[in-house]
Amino acid sequence: MTDGSLPASLGWTASDVTVADRWRYVWADRKRPFIHPVTTPAGHVLSREAPDDHPWHHGLWFTIKFVDGDNFWEEMAPYGVLRHQGRPEPTNGPDGQVTLAGTLHWTRPDRVTVALTEHRRFTHVPLGPDAYAIDLDTTLVPASAVHLDRTAYTTWGGYGGLTLRGAAELVDTRLLLPDGSAHDRLVGQPATWCDLSGTVTTGGARAAAGLALLDHPDNRRHPVPFYASTFNGYGEGAWTNFFNAAFLFHDGMDLAAGEELRIRHRVIVHDGHWPVQQLQAAWDNWATVEGRAG
Repeated sequence: MTDGSLPASLGWTASDVTVADRWRYVWADRKRPFIHPVTTPAGHVLSREAPDDHPWHHGLWFTIKFVDGDNFWEEMAPYGVLRHQGRPEPTNGPDGQVTLAGTLHWTRPDRVTVALTEHRRFTHVPLGPDAYAIDLDTTLVPASAVHLDRTAYTTWGGYGGLTLRGAAELVDTRLLLPDGSAHDRLVGQPATWCDLSGTVTTGGARAAAGLALLDHPDNRRHPVPFYASTFNGYGEGAWTNFFNAAFLFHDGMDLAAGEELRIRHRVIVHDGHWPVQQLQAAWDNWATVEGRAG
């Protein structure tokens, strides 16, 4: 850890860490680590944890559906698990940034064989009074040659990668793309970024809020295909928001033994509805300046 006190508060328990009183990383979960709750600067929770219709949806999380056919998505036996090898290490950064870095093992359903080693970093980046970013910078390294894959899309499928299950209280949502078009469903639509925004009720107060997912230009298969849906009445009858940067949507991917797959995304958590111009400027700045560091 660097010298000095951490500029963004960290609250540790035996299994998780809360960053800047805004998001909690459950790093010691026995199935897979995840972030929940994800809370806007004004205090609105935008994520949902383990809904009855899909209990393996955990707030904001990263995994892949299949590694050589082993399931690392649905938590129904047999399935693989992602586990941190020790507590993530916090590090100071400029302008109030804090990074959590750690190594994970992707262990196959036999609970012995490590299919992938992952070097994961989440960085909290303050962006002003109405927004902050959570940057994911992660690298997957297979012990031997592997094939990463998804369920091929028919009426559903294609998912895997960085994913959000949005709060049921986030309603009247829409998915906004860089061309200015708004959607309630995206099925493998490539884009440099996508924004999910709506209105949320907290403590009786109703307000606009949202979350934008940005794809780094150096990622393989950039611009990433988005698989997302937002509608009322699914499963438990509540509003449903599902949001995925599905880099395997159109095809699987082979990795040789020791070959590194680096994946970078920025998640912007914001109050209010951000227009296209503001979202594009945020991507331009991150992709050409901030995201080029390191």
